[in-house]
Amino acid sequence: MAAEAIRVTMEVGADGVALITIANPPVNALHPIIIAGLKDKYAEAMRRDDVVAIVLTGAKGKFCGGFDINVFTKVHQTGDVSLMPDVSVELVSNMMEEGKKPSVAAIQGLALGGGLELAMGCHARISTPEAQLGLPELTLGIIPGFGGTQRLPRLVGLPKAIEMMLQSKFIAAKEGKERGLIDALCSPDDLIKISRLWALDIANCRKPWIRSLGRTDRLGSLSEARAILGAARQQARKVAPNMPQHQACLDVIEEGVLYGGHAGVLKEAKVFKELVVAPTSKALVHVFFAQRSTTKVPGVTDIQLKPRQIRKVAVIGGGLMGSGIATALLVSNISVVLKEVNPQFLQRGEKMIAGNLEGLVKRGSLTKDKKNKAMSLLKGALDYSDFKDVDMVIEAVIEKIPLKQSIFADIEKICPKHCILATNTSTIDLNVVGEKTNSQDRIIGAHFFSPAHIMPLLEIVRTEKTSPQAILDLITVGKIIKKVPVVVGNCTGFAVNRTFFPYTQGSHLLVSLGIDVFRIDRVISSFGMPMGPFQLQDVAGYGVALAVKDIYAEAFGERNLDSDLVDLMVKDGRQGKMNGKGYYIYEKGGKPKPDPSVQHVIEEYRKRAKTMPGGKPVTLTDQDILEMIFFPVVNEACRVMDENVVIRASDLDIASVLGMGFPKFRGGLVFWADTVGAPYIYSKLSKWAEIYGPYFKPSPYLEQRAKSGVPLSAPSTSQQGSARSRM
Repeated sequence: MAAEAIRVTMEVGADGVALITIANPPVNALHPIIIAGLKDKYAEAMRRDDVVAIVLTGAKGKFCGGFDINVFTKVHQTGDVSLMPDVSVELVSNMMEEGKKPSVAAIQGLALGGGLELAMGCHARISTPEAQLGLPELTLGIIPGFGGTQRLPRLVGLPKAIEMMLQSKFIAAKEGKERGLIDALCSPDDLIKISRLWALDIANCRKPWIRSLGRTDRLGSLSEARAILGAARQQARKVAPNMPQHQACLDVIEEGVLYGGHAGVLKEAKVFKELVVAPTSKALVHVFFAQRSTTKVPGVTDIQLKPRQIRKVAVIGGGLMGSGIATALLVSNISVVLKEVNPQFLQRGEKMIAGNLEGLVKRGSLTKDKKNKAMSLLKGALDYSDFKDVDMVIEAVIEKIPLKQSIFADIEKICPKHCILATNTSTIDLNVVGEKTNSQDRIIGAHFFSPAHIMPLLEIVRTEKTSPQAILDLITVGKIIKKVPVVVGNCTGFAVNRTFFPYTQGSHLLVSLGIDVFRIDRVISSFGMPMGPFQLQDVAGYGVALAVKDIYAEAFGERNLDSDLVDLMVKDGRQGKMNGKGYYIYEKGGKPKPDPSVQHVIEEYRKRAKTMPGGKPVTLTDQDILEMIFFPVVNEACRVMDENVVIRASDLDIASVLGMGFPKFRGGLVFWADTVGAPYIYSKLSKWAEIYGPYFKPSPYLEQRAKSGVPLSAPSTSQQGSARSRM
């Protein structure tokens, strides 16, 4: 972005109103140049005798998307908090709110984070009805830092303000008007005119001159406020135990309730500066930028290719994955042909799609009208006759190589020449899938995660022959259906399943050494995973584990651990959540409960494994358990990076967060590993390899990084030019 495009302008009209406009495309973010410009223009407006009032707005239909997050990255790199400009006290409190001339915010499009905080520092807010308002700072490990923790509760009341901040929840300006955050609604055409008149009315005492920070009427009594804050603290401890910014936000709100808005603003500024350099903020800001870089693919997105329009997609297979994929496409207005082998299976698939859509309506993420529109875009098929005009096919049948090969040979003959031929396989080599076709350039992996209409990750798998156009088109479709596309190379398990295959295997090894199943799950959940490896196995179903067992054994050789624990579970009549009985007991509507009767299966497994030294259980700390499960995962991630299966380390971070539920507040797998340090991970794995064998043997990449002191995430020149490149 050229510096000249980032500016603040001021025009003074004959009516005496100064129109101050923030211009920093695309969302008018508060870059330091903008902050300096606002201070400059406000000072000028206050000085000038021909200015009686001010209207603050944003260029090109957007008010302001908040503070420029690039500044946080600079702070994290340097540790220099002074790079953060003083906005809260100097600009919002002193120049705007306490200024001798009234300010009115003219809001359109969005007013988020620092943008909404600027608006709340004005004496009135006029908005278009659909504008989005919110304070999403907590998603970056910080709290609102320009007075938002103080002014929002004073405008909308404590309960709504806490909900908006702690859940980073946006509201439309229409609701903002009902809540007291917005003073008046109008059309985009009338926005500036009405805002100017409102500002003049305040200046001429025809409308009240309200300073938000001084208000207390929406805060309730002290005992009410304490009760609300207490309940919010309890809830935050439950849902965000590893997120310090939640409790910090409540502390700062409480300070303002007890000692007044000005005291709250000062505490907010202090706590904000502490949080911005804390590990949680560093990790979450890393994830924010990592997610935005996944669509930058060298040789694809930088060669002036234009994505083709994908209007109609055929999905082969209406099972759990196929129906989920179809749902994701339909809600994004893409027509779908669902192909099945017989009428019964087709009807079941259509029912599952209808159920998925109904579920989205119940969750509030889809209206009934949109649900009906989505169903109208679905067409069932029992043969390929409707494939003649499809732009893409996504095959989602069971993991059987001959079946997939015959499907691809058939559709190649029927589909148009531009049609992309995608497979949702999670493990099978794409070269094998497309072996019997002449269209290797159109064959690509579209690996969705279950449930496909909800999980946000889309692994796009390319072979050496996949065309850049096919990759670009699938990236574009991924964005349309609101997925985060990560382009990866072709190998067994691709990026996510390959990196995380030791996750389950390590947990099985620990059980064979005498560690309690439920203790392992507790340790892993406390670390921040959504659930432990054994509950995950119950939920995913044992069929998946059994289906990939031989594939992994063949691909990964001596670093694959052979475990028959799942076989023994199945033999004992257990199928996990599917039949309500696995390591846990699953009752409808209830939480999973550990099943003590699983112990005899575990004892049988230990007897067969013969891993316990001298037949006695080993003694391990919780940290040992955590490291013995995750360090082999990091080790495999090193191999994935070394073989160029991913373009950059941060792609693996995003894939681990969105595909496996790795804690976002730890920044993703590789980012976390770098905070632990390669030398420590290498030394631990080396020690365990001596005791327990080659499963733990450090990879050459990890060894080299540990000895050279280079972070695991740093790109290497030899890696980029590697002959073994999968990309």
